[in-house]
Amino acid sequence: MINWGIIGLGNMAQNFASAITETNNSSLVGIASHDKNRIKDFLNKFNYKNINTYNNYEDIIKDKSINAIYIATLNNTHFDLIKKCSENNKNILCEKPLTLNYSEAVKVSDYITKNNVVIYEGFAYRSHPQTKIIQEIITYELGEVINIQSNFGFKVNKVKPESRLFNKKLGGGAILDIGCYPLSLLNLLYKDNNQYKFLDAYGSFTETNVEDYAEAVIEIDNKVKCQIKVSFKENYENRTIIEGKKGKLIINEPWLPSNKTTLEISQGNSYYKKLVNSDLSLYANQIRIVADNFEKNKKDDKFLVNINDSLSIMKNLSIWSELIKK
Repeated sequence: MINWGIIGLGNMAQNFASAITETNNSSLVGIASHDKNRIKDFLNKFNYKNINTYNNYEDIIKDKSINAIYIATLNNTHFDLIKKCSENNKNILCEKPLTLNYSEAVKVSDYITKNNVVIYEGFAYRSHPQTKIIQEIITYELGEVINIQSNFGFKVNKVKPESRLFNKKLGGGAILDIGCYPLSLLNLLYKDNNQYKFLDAYGSFTETNVEDYAEAVIEIDNKVKCQIKVSFKENYENRTIIEGKKGKLIINEPWLPSNKTTLEISQGNSYYKKLVNSDLSLYANQIRIVADNFEKNKKDDKFLVNINDSLSIMKNLSIWSELIKK
C-alpha cells in the first residue's frame, strides 16, 4: 500500500482524490495548500475525516507516514518541489510539464539519481489500456510507420494575464502546457531523442508573450514525418493519426481516453473499429500502476513517462519553443 500526499489542491488534485478511491494499492493520507479555504473545501467535498493537512509544502514532504507525493501545483513550482521531495526520499508523480525548460529538467534528473527515488510524469493516458493496444496495432497491422499527425487544441475565449495558461512566469503557453502531449506520444514510439529533426516550426503569440498556437514538422530516424499542432485559439478534433506502409490507425481519444474508447484501423479496402474497455477511470489507472511501480522500486516502465523520457520530451519542447521565436 502506498500512502500518498498531495501538494496543491486545484482541479488535478481533485481528479486524483476522486480516482484514488477506485484503487486497492493506494491511500490518501495528507494534503497541502497555502490556501486554508482550499483545504477546508477539499475535506468537505471528499468527506475526509482523518487526514493530515498542511499549509506548508515542506512539512508534508517531511511527513514520514507518506511514501509518495503527487505534485499538482503550478508549472513554475515543480522544480523546487521535486528537489525537496527527492532530498526527503519521497517517490514522485508530478503533473506535466515536469519543469519549465530542459536545463531545469537536467538538474531534476541529477537530484533523482543522487537520491535514488522513483519519479513519473503525469501523462495519464499512457496508463490507459488503450496505449498497449495502440502499440500492438502499430507493430502487427500498420507495418513501417511513415507519418504521424497529432494535435491538441481548445478555445480559450479571453486572454487573462494572471491565468496559468497565459502568464509566462507561471509556465504558460501552448507548447509547454499541451505541446508536451503530442511530443510524449512520439516519445512513446521513438525513444532516441538524437534522431528527432525539426524541419519547420511556427506559431503566434499573445500580448503576454506566450504562444497561443504552435505547429512543428519533425522527422524521426530520417524516415517518419510528424506534424504536430497545439492551440488555445480553437477547438481541434484532438485526434492522432498514425500511417504505416500497410495501414492507418486513428486514435479518437488520445489524451483523455474514457472507460470506453474506439480506435479505427484501415488496411487497403478493409476497415474496422476496435473497442477498448477500461475497468478503472483514466486517473485511477495511472495511480494504480504508478503505486505498483513505487512498491517494486521500478524506475522504468515502457508505458509511463520516467525521468529519461521526461528529459527527451523537455528537450524537444525547448527546441520547439526556441524555433518559433526566431
